[in-house]
Amino acid sequence: MPAAVYLLGLTIFSLVTAEFMVAGMMPALAEDFSVSLAQVGNLIAFYALGMALGAPPVTVLVVARGIGNKRALLGLLVVYVLSAALGAAAPSYTVLLLARVLMGVSSAACIGLCMTLCASLVAPAARGRAVAVVLAGLMLSPVIGVPLTNIVEHHFGWRASAWLIVALSLLCAVLVATCLKPSAGDRQTPLRQQWLSLGNPALWGAYLTSGLIIGATFAGFSYITPILLDAVGVLPSQVAPLLALYGVANVLGNLLVGRIADSHTYSALGWGLVLLMLAMAGFAMAGQVVWLNLGCFIAIGLTGVALNPAMVARVMKAAEPGALVNALHTSVITAGLALGSWAGGAAIDAGYGLRAPLWVGAVLALCGVLSLLRPWLGARTATPCNAV
Repeated sequence: MPAAVYLLGLTIFSLVTAEFMVAGMMPALAEDFSVSLAQVGNLIAFYALGMALGAPPVTVLVVARGIGNKRALLGLLVVYVLSAALGAAAPSYTVLLLARVLMGVSSAACIGLCMTLCASLVAPAARGRAVAVVLAGLMLSPVIGVPLTNIVEHHFGWRASAWLIVALSLLCAVLVATCLKPSAGDRQTPLRQQWLSLGNPALWGAYLTSGLIIGATFAGFSYITPILLDAVGVLPSQVAPLLALYGVANVLGNLLVGRIADSHTYSALGWGLVLLMLAMAGFAMAGQVVWLNLGCFIAIGLTGVALNPAMVARVMKAAEPGALVNALHTSVITAGLALGSWAGGAAIDAGYGLRAPLWVGAVLALCGVLSLLRPWLGARTATPCNAV
């Protein structure tokens, strides 16, 4: 695997760590800016909103101007570093919120470009494995990145954690500028051709399945701490190790799916969704059986987000992986995350109990299976014919 693929993984690691680090420092931010925890939570929500709504127009602008993928990634990383620095030095909550929106917009566009560059660095048959390496940065973020920023915040304050993200992002920008060599895939596909790619129904089918997978996962995971504490009966001191174990399951699942994403794309997605649905439903019905609760929790970690390599491989098979195609995929995934989190919270507010988000996740996973059923069965019946 080319070294540049690992560099792209490090870049995504820094971007995703910045997105979720706020969750580990909510009390400090609330106290420093004299705002409520709900307002601090908006720092994550508006980052996600920037990712979902900002990436497509920024990418269209980049493609329309014919800026090469490497130059575009470098330029957006510079914007990201400046936005992160504004957030680290923010004198008020409003300035920090604005900085987070700008970070979200540039982050989503950067992730899309990382996927495009990754596809250009390897042969088509190896794209799934290469994407798994790049997305390992996403999987390692909750295991290493977010806990590290939490430790730094605990000892030196939240601004020190924010400046750490600035330094890491700046390092990525420097490495992209000096180590990422231009390739044939660095040239932008003309905007008209990328627009035409968006007319492919198979591509939107892939987008729909991806959004449902992430929505199903985060419907339950967004509320996992109160579920573990109040519904399962886990001790507060045990939550962090369990979340770390979940993160390890994410990494292992990502590597496994990455191995089969190219050759068995639909099977990986289909069986992964079935397992996710069963794990969500099993977790919802596990009652006080601790081993069943924790087993289902880890099973969600092995599927869910870990299906990303197969999700990306399906998108790359449906359309040429241009910057706009990948940016829209990132936006759809982010929208699915927001939908799942909102639906899970709405189920709790409606009085259905703490485990209600798990049922929401199971229903969304079932919808994902249904969205995949036709192409999955088509791929299974086509395989023997191809072999003959």
